[in-house]
Amino acid sequence: MKKIEFDEKYCVETFKKLVSVDSTTGQYEEIQQLICDYCDELGYSYHVTHKGGVIADLGGEGRPLTVSAHLDDIGLMVRKVNADGTLNVCPVGGLYPFYCVTENVRVYTRGGSVYTGCICRTPNSIHVTEEELRSVLPDFRTNVCVVLDEDVKSAEDTAKLGITTGDMIALDARPVFAGGYIKSRFIDDKAAAAIALTAMKAIRENGIQLPRKVYMYFAVYEEIGHGTSWLPEDTEDMLAIDIAPTGPDQTSDERKATIFAKDSRFPYHWGMTNELRECAIEAGVDYVMDIFTPHYGTDCDTSIVAGYDIRHAAIGFGTANSHGYERTHVDGLRNTYDLLMAYLVKG
Repeated sequence: MKKIEFDEKYCVETFKKLVSVDSTTGQYEEIQQLICDYCDELGYSYHVTHKGGVIADLGGEGRPLTVSAHLDDIGLMVRKVNADGTLNVCPVGGLYPFYCVTENVRVYTRGGSVYTGCICRTPNSIHVTEEELRSVLPDFRTNVCVVLDEDVKSAEDTAKLGITTGDMIALDARPVFAGGYIKSRFIDDKAAAAIALTAMKAIRENGIQLPRKVYMYFAVYEEIGHGTSWLPEDTEDMLAIDIAPTGPDQTSDERKATIFAKDSRFPYHWGMTNELRECAIEAGVDYVMDIFTPHYGTDCDTSIVAGYDIRHAAIGFGTANSHGYERTHVDGLRNTYDLLMAYLVKG
């Protein structure tokens, strides 16, 4: 079968739409509906899981493969309202204070209101508290808070807004596109979801009959470790699409696709990983193999630990600054798409 070219414009525009929707882990309704809308537009039947994921049926028969990309973002939750009306917060997923101080946020109350604010150090001025700011690391528990864009001076003022413990806080994504590079929060994993939707569009528009049954699973709890703890029961193989973090000991590159050999929990399936490698070579994909330790995992890990008798593998695009203001390149998305399509059509 001839190579189905990567629709870069569609993928980038889809990514923009996905990151425009706040979806801190647990806050899934709006992003779930957007994925359902995409499935309707592309003409795929789908199943909405009870806890919030979306599983699209891409067709095909036999040897079912589940491909996953997650929609949830790391963020914050209100721990308590401070005496001065600011918000003491705790992380949802692996968000570190040093990676988000000064970021603009939106606070979602359980009553349905939305307020804006900013993540600040306390104290917060280099001009008057330089030594403390230089010598003390930021810590959500003691010296980092959310300051609201409201005229509040006390806990009572903030309570009148309906803000309380357990409200969700989402960070601005701030996507920027320059020289082929994509800079944004939540490239992990909304760029992967955009690749998945681009592949679904190509399959539909080109009338591709897949040689095996394929599910596309858009999960919503990956960042806290149970995104795919349930799978379609007939799944035999699972392929996760996720970021491939770059770093001093890594081979991953922002312009290349990565096939994961091992993460912090265990190696990926030898046979399935070799199949992906063979597909990459045959399709001329610019790829590397890489290992991710000590703090990395994918939705595949969740499914394996849940006890599913499946083969598992993962691919992704090189990404810098993981869990911060991330960066990748459109070539990395293209190579990951090419590898995904090569594997899907080969069966």
